Amino acid sequence: MEKFTVKNGKRLRFGYTTGSCATAASAAALEMLLFGSKVARADITLPSGEKASFEIGDIAAEPDQVSCSVTKDGGDDPDATHGAKIFAKVRLTEGDICVKGGEGVGLVTAKGLQCAVGEPAINPVPRRMMIENARRILQRYGTDCGAEITISVPEGKDIAEKTYNPRLGIVGGISILGTTGIVDPMSEKALVDTIKAVIDKQYEEDPENILISPGNYGRDFCRDYLGLDIERAVPVSNYIGEALDYIKYKGFKKILFVGHTGKLIKIAAGVMNTHSAYADCRMEVIGVHSAICGADAKTVEQIMKCVTTDEAFDLIKDKSYYAEVKNRILEKVLYHLRFRLKGQAEIETIMFTTDRSHIIKSPGADMMTERYI
Repeated sequence: MEKFTVKNGKRLRFGYTTGSCATAASAAALEMLLFGSKVARADITLPSGEKASFEIGDIAAEPDQVSCSVTKDGGDDPDATHGAKIFAKVRLTEGDICVKGGEGVGLVTAKGLQCAVGEPAINPVPRRMMIENARRILQRYGTDCGAEITISVPEGKDIAEKTYNPRLGIVGGISILGTTGIVDPMSEKALVDTIKAVIDKQYEEDPENILISPGNYGRDFCRDYLGLDIERAVPVSNYIGEALDYIKYKGFKKILFVGHTGKLIKIAAGVMNTHSAYADCRMEVIGVHSAICGADAKTVEQIMKCVTTDEAFDLIKDKSYYAEVKNRILEKVLYHLRFRLKGQAEIETIMFTTDRSHIIKSPGADMMTERYI
């Protein structure tokens, strides 16, 4: 795809979603079934009305059906499905146009997703793209037939293990996704949308309580130190603000937020996207609160030279003000979390360092953890 954007000083190429690839493959297969000749490229219309063209491969034609593939090109976006072959098999029917899932397309087994339980994980927009593009082709050929479209991804089951699908209750393969048909390279929206999908699933299981954690450190701590059911933990990555906004929107009442101090301590400064590319105020937070509590200039200078929060807390662990520093940081973290939630949900938090030597825990956290054991 010859469309580019510039992010972080780099020129990045856009790509296409699995939904666009499935649409192109199904359009080409239908065209060949009606026209009787091989098609080298397929042109489709994206949800925006923009046209897109795809190279077609793996053509297999039979009298009553045709199958072919499109290789997923995700552009410069790091995507587990990049390079996968998306197949479509099409046969004519007497009914309407229907879309089915074949090998390597996941099956939905949990409520709260965009597809109903028992259906293939082909989201509404890609499904609509396939139907609309197929309908245009049928109308162009003047036929009143219907069509059965079956999408398959031979590598889908293996690829799915690298995605959120197992946590979402989607088994046996990948999802056919996309709301615009285009992959925005290094897009945060795609990850935030996935986080929202996990939150939706959790809401179906328990609309009152939710356990969130930035990533693997938090999940490991929940399992090994707190003894919690980590399958109920929603990984929110660095997108703390977006996750809290959506949790508030869904209507959860109680939130337990567990994470490493390297991430959560930034919230004490009001930082709601904790990726280091956006902000790194860890040592400033610890240094300022230490100074307020009585640390001398030399200690603050040593804190500012630390690389990790573990190292910084180790510097003051034997100081008389150690507990007060942790309490002040906790108060600021809770202040910003509660401000973001606007009082619409109760939140408790537990922060920890890598070696578990330094734990910062809000007063109601222990009681809330009992809900997840």
